[in-house]
Amino acid sequence: MGNVLGKKRPAGIASRLLTGILAASCLGLTAGCTDEELGRGGEREVKEQKQDAPQSAAYRYHPDPDYYTELYRPQYHLSPPTGNLSDPNGMVYFEGEYHQFYQNSGQWGHAVSRDLLHWEHLPVALARDPLGEIWSGSAVVDWEDTSGFFGGKPGLVAVFTHFKGGTQSQSIAYSADRGRTWTKYKGNPVIPNPGLKDFRDPKVIWHEPSNSWVMVVSADQKIQFYTSKNLKEWKLASEFGTGQGSHAAVWECPDLFELPVEGTGEKKWVLHVSIGSNAATKGSTAQYFIGSFDGTLFRNENPPQQVLWTDYGRDFYAAVSYSDIPAENGRRIWTGWMSNWRYPFGMPTAPWKGNLSIPRELRLREIPGSGLRLVQLPVKELEQLRGKPVHAAGRELGPGLHPLEGMKGSSYELQAEFTVSAGARFGLKVRKGISQETLISYDADAGKLTVDRARSGVSAFEADFAETMEAPLTLKDGKLKLRLFVDESTLEVFGGDGEAVVSAILFPDALSSGLELFVSQGHVTLEEARFYPMRTVWRDEDPDSRVPRRIVLSSGSLDLPARGSARLRAEVTPAGAPQKLRWESSDSSVAAVQADGETEALLSGGKPGEAEIKAVTPDGRVSATVSVFVYEEKK
Repeated sequence: MGNVLGKKRPAGIASRLLTGILAASCLGLTAGCTDEELGRGGEREVKEQKQDAPQSAAYRYHPDPDYYTELYRPQYHLSPPTGNLSDPNGMVYFEGEYHQFYQNSGQWGHAVSRDLLHWEHLPVALARDPLGEIWSGSAVVDWEDTSGFFGGKPGLVAVFTHFKGGTQSQSIAYSADRGRTWTKYKGNPVIPNPGLKDFRDPKVIWHEPSNSWVMVVSADQKIQFYTSKNLKEWKLASEFGTGQGSHAAVWECPDLFELPVEGTGEKKWVLHVSIGSNAATKGSTAQYFIGSFDGTLFRNENPPQQVLWTDYGRDFYAAVSYSDIPAENGRRIWTGWMSNWRYPFGMPTAPWKGNLSIPRELRLREIPGSGLRLVQLPVKELEQLRGKPVHAAGRELGPGLHPLEGMKGSSYELQAEFTVSAGARFGLKVRKGISQETLISYDADAGKLTVDRARSGVSAFEADFAETMEAPLTLKDGKLKLRLFVDESTLEVFGGDGEAVVSAILFPDALSSGLELFVSQGHVTLEEARFYPMRTVWRDEDPDSRVPRRIVLSSGSLDLPARGSARLRAEVTPAGAPQKLRWESSDSSVAAVQADGETEALLSGGKPGEAEIKAVTPDGRVSATVSVFVYEEKK
C-alpha cells in the first residue's frame, strides 16, 4: 500500500473515472469471509463499462400482474417489498449500476438500477453483527485500491455507523464483486466513539487537491471532518456548526459536495445536514450551507444566523447524493426519505412502510433578491415514464371553468404555467374525491406557495398530520411555473425552476383521483398545462392502453344493516379503458346489487349473512370483489 498512498491517481484510473467506469452495488453480507479470501476475489477482472453502455440484459418486470398494487403503493418511487425503509444509504454508481442502500430496521436494504427508475431488489447488504446494528452511512469506489482490499483493482467500500448499547462508532466493509457480497473490516471500528452521545452517519468523498479521503460525520449539533489516505486510519481535521444555521435539534446524515454556479465559471461547496424532529420546525427537516472547503476546513459564506431550508414540505429527510457518478454525466443527484420522524412508520401502508423521493438533480443558482441557492430538478430519466400528454392552454380561470377537465389519476406528472395578476390567489386540487382533496395554492401578494393536506385522506395515525406547509416563491415577470409529481401516496411540488420544493405524503381513497384548478381572488390565466400519466416501473403496463387491466373499488369490505343500503363506486384502469361495468351478487337474499350508472352500484341489505359483490367488465375478463357483511341492528 505504501506505493499507492501519497501519489497522484494513475492516468488509467483517472481516465476511467472521467469516462464512466462506475461503481455500484452492495448486497448480501458474506458471513465468515476473511480479508484474505475477499482479496483473492479482488483478482477477478473488473470490466470497464461506460454509463451509456447497453444493458447486458433487459429489465425484467415482475410477472405477477398484482405485484406492487396495494393501496397507497407508489408506482415510480422506490419502496421495499416488505418492512421499513428510512434513510437512504451508501448511494454509489459502479460499472453501470446505481446502488441504493437504505435503512431497514438497523441493517442496509439494497436495490440496484441502471436508469434510476427500474429497480431490482437484492438481499440485505449489511446485517447486524457483534459490534451492533448497521446505521446510516455511505459508499465509495476505491479506484486506486488505497485500502489494499482489492489487489490493485477498483472495489467498493461502505462506511457506516455501528450502534450498540447506546454507543455509536464508524466502521467499514468492502466488496470486490460489484457489491453482491461484503466483508466487514476486521479492524472495526475505524473511528471509535470520542465520548459523544450522537456520533453517526458518515459520508465519505475523495478530495483530489489534497489527495485524501474526507469523512463528514454528525457530532450532536455539529459536523466533524476527518481525513484518511487509506479509508482505515482517520484523523480529526476540523469541526463546523457552532453558531451556524438552525440548531433546533440534532444534526444528522451530512453530505458534502462541490457544484458549479449556473452561468459562471465559479464553483462552491455545499454542506447539507438533516435536523431531527422538534417542535420548532414541526418535525424533522433539513438545511444546507454554501461556502468553501480546502480539504480540512469548511467555511460558510452566508451570515451564520441565516438558515437555508432544503425542502419546505414535511416529508423529505436524510437526503444524500450518489458517489462516483462520472464527470461526463455532469450531475449531482440525490434522493431523500419521504417521511418524518414525527410519524416515521405510522402510515397506514402494508406490508411496507416508507419510500424514497424521486431522484433530483442539484444545481447552484443566483436567485434575485435572495442570493446563491440550491435548486432541485427532477432527473430527466423520469421523462421515459410519461404516457401520452393531455394538453390545455390559454384559459382564464374563473367559477364554472374547468380547463383541466379530463385529467385525472393517482400516478402522474403535471406541468403548468400561469400568468398571475397582483393580489391573485389560486391553485390546484389534486387527488380530489367526494370529501377529499389536497390543495396546492399560490398567494401572489405574499409570494407564498402552500400545500394543504388537511383533507387529503387518512390522517388519524398522527395528531398533526392534517396540516399546511408553505414555501416562499416569487413570480418571474408575472408568471408562475409548477411541476407536480403525484404517485399514489406521494406529492412532490417543484415551484418556479426548482427554487422552491414541497414534498408530502398523503393517504387518499383509491378513487380520489380528480384534478381541478380554482381561483379565489384576482385574475389568473392558464398559459399551458401538460398532464402525463406515468408508467409503473414494477409491471409491464401501458398507461395509454384502452384495454381494461384491473378494477379499483371504493371499499374492500362493507358492513351493511339488514334493510339498509349503501353505494359502491369503481374505476377501471388504465384511465383510458371503457368505464363500464356489470355487477353480480353471490347471494341476493343477503345483499342485492343494482347498477346505478356505468361504474356505480346500489346495495340493499337482506337477511343477516355474508355475500360477495363482484364488479365485472362487459367481456368478463376483469373483475374485482367486495365482501359485504349484513347484520341485524339491535333495537
